[in-house]
Amino acid sequence: MDIRTVGIVGAGQMGNGIAHVFALAGFDVLMNDISEDALNKAVALIDGNLERQVARDKISAEAKAAAMGRIRTTTKLHELGPSDLIIEAATERETIKQAIFEDLLPHIQPHTILTSNTSSISITRLASRTDRPEKFMGFHFMNPVPVMQLVELIRGIATDEPTYKALLAVVEKLGKTAASAEDFPAFIVNRILMPMINEAVYTLYEGVGSVKSIDESLKLGANHPMGPLELADFIGLDTCLAIMNVLHDGLADTKYRPCPLLTKYVEAGWLGRKTQRGFYDYRGETPVPTR
Repeated sequence: MDIRTVGIVGAGQMGNGIAHVFALAGFDVLMNDISEDALNKAVALIDGNLERQVARDKISAEAKAAAMGRIRTTTKLHELGPSDLIIEAATERETIKQAIFEDLLPHIQPHTILTSNTSSISITRLASRTDRPEKFMGFHFMNPVPVMQLVELIRGIATDEPTYKALLAVVEKLGKTAASAEDFPAFIVNRILMPMINEAVYTLYEGVGSVKSIDESLKLGANHPMGPLELADFIGLDTCLAIMNVLHDGLADTKYRPCPLLTKYVEAGWLGRKTQRGFYDYRGETPVPTR
């Protein structure tokens, strides 16, 4: 099918990045959130990120203006109903995602493809709560969406071939690269990445190294562009913990047990950059390790 209109549920870190790349690629975008303030902040952030692309000669000023003109916002979920493609990019909690899809069902068109940007939750299970498991897929973008090249495509057990091919075509139009993953907990990227981050937290928890020494060791010793604890702060410690819990519950292997220190930080509300404190304190001019 020819996908032209895209509805995005969630205007947070992932939702606004997805809206950015779709609008820039020529799709008409309707972005939804329960908060008008969140939508206004998302639009302002998209505008600023596009302006940086203009300043770096990545896009023209005309392309930026056209992209901004393709983005509309709404606090009413049902208004996404006419969209050809809907991308759920809400918080990484299965009950919330299920409720969103159930609320959408009475309003969507017969041809509408439903997708989730989940980074770990079963696509088959989410699809089973809808009336169209054959038109349901995992559509996992990497953060930050405008910068990262990869998109994971995850088919549920019932996903049909036309739906898969339609999303492959969308990824190509976005100028990104698709990787097909089987529907197992955390898929490919996070199945590998999150246990590494969790092990870095264990290394801190057990006193093997400090925040600074752990991050510097991986940056200088393994040529990682960002240390694992710095990366955890960037992703959000609540998201890291949620994915580790999905891995631990879904695979029943103790090697995926979340580190107690990661749980403690989340319980404290120290979720990383978005709350100004995590493994680093971001409230000053430069980030300072918290341990």
